[in-house]
Amino acid sequence: MPTSVSLTELPSLVGKDLGYTEYRSVTQDDINTFAKAADDDQWIHTDPERAKSGPFGTTIAHGFLTLALTIPLWSELLDVTGVTTKVNYGLDKVRFPAPVPVGARIRLRGSIAELTDIPGGVQVTMDQVIEVEGSDKPSVVARAVHRYYV
Repeated sequence: MPTSVSLTELPSLVGKDLGYTEYRSVTQDDINTFAKAADDDQWIHTDPERAKSGPFGTTIAHGFLTLALTIPLWSELLDVTGVTTKVNYGLDKVRFPAPVPVGARIRLRGSIAELTDIPGGVQVTMDQVIEVEGSDKPSVVARAVHRYYV
């Protein structure tokens, strides 16, 4: 269950760990669908037979697919109520320290790093880490920026 807060309660969460989402599996169908949408069908993502002899021993998710999954995963951590519009405003920093092998299970851990008042709402800077079950290194480390308007 996500933490549910109003916009006025949001400042109380700055610097607090929001915990983890549930695990989500990344399938070859997910990877293939993303490859088609992004026009990125590099064999390390889409050719399971060739990928067996590649550097990871299997196909891996695109880094940007894994990054894109922060959007639905974040909604498992936080629900801001009483707003009219929620906007993904961008990213301040992103790194892809480790791959996500096909079939792996990932989860998101997050916290609110900073709040800034903007005309008509608030800008929220979030620290996000996607972990791969059983891996010592995260697959994505990102600082995301969202805006909530009233």
